[in-house]
Amino acid sequence: MSVNTQQWSSMTANQDERLHKSASVLLRESVISLNLTLQTYDAFIQDVLRVARLRKSAYCCFANVHMLVEARHDRTFAQQVNKATWITPDGVPLRWALRAFYGIKQERITGLDVLPTLLAEAARQQLPVYFYGSSSDVLTRCAAFCANHHPTLRIVGHYAPPFRPLHPDEEQRVVDEITASGAALVFVSLGCPKQEKWMAAMSAQIPAVLLGIGGALPVLIGDFRRAPHWMQQWGLEWLFRLGQEPHRLVKRYVVTNLWFIYYFLRQLARQPGRS
Repeated sequence: MSVNTQQWSSMTANQDERLHKSASVLLRESVISLNLTLQTYDAFIQDVLRVARLRKSAYCCFANVHMLVEARHDRTFAQQVNKATWITPDGVPLRWALRAFYGIKQERITGLDVLPTLLAEAARQQLPVYFYGSSSDVLTRCAAFCANHHPTLRIVGHYAPPFRPLHPDEEQRVVDEITASGAALVFVSLGCPKQEKWMAAMSAQIPAVLLGIGGALPVLIGDFRRAPHWMQQWGLEWLFRLGQEPHRLVKRYVVTNLWFIYYFLRQLARQPGRS
């Protein structure tokens, strides 16, 4: 039996819808303050692409120690992150915590890895993308990078907000622009916790997948190098970044790492069946 293009598109859309509904109830486990999504890297990428094709409102938080401690100290922020469609373990210590608390071997799913993967897939599947955040200079060079490495990628817009709170009218104009652009994937680069708060507030108005990628754009275009693979495996990527931006990151890393150790040990002591 032959299937025409319209029938095939309808079948694919219906399959995507069924898979999206099943993926919307993902397994999660609590680490200190966040309910982390339990999923392989490949399954996560396919879920994001399915939701993007359907133009459903969704958002993803790539959780690290900084985000976890922020959420532990701010209940409202914890609620905003825990509402996300996906909360993936970006930081290696969160993977260690899942194994220590629950015996779960979870893959690391980082914004730094997901960004180039999704750009390549968006180019292949002709899913339009939008960049929100960072600076005008970085966004311009990101567009040039994509034109060189992903010539079929459709970038339907980008916006670098000013370093001040946007007036509600300004915020609404940006949301309307993103929606009108037809973007399926929106890469949000505002840094934690600002980007998570923005996604939680705006996701319902934007029929696309929002991904809080933090500082991944400067790494993508070569402004910063990523840590060697062995440092990534041993949870030392933060130390490599500290060496690149010591004045900006030293206080954050020292304080948040100490808080994480404290909260980790406290939950470990209270975890049923573990000592």
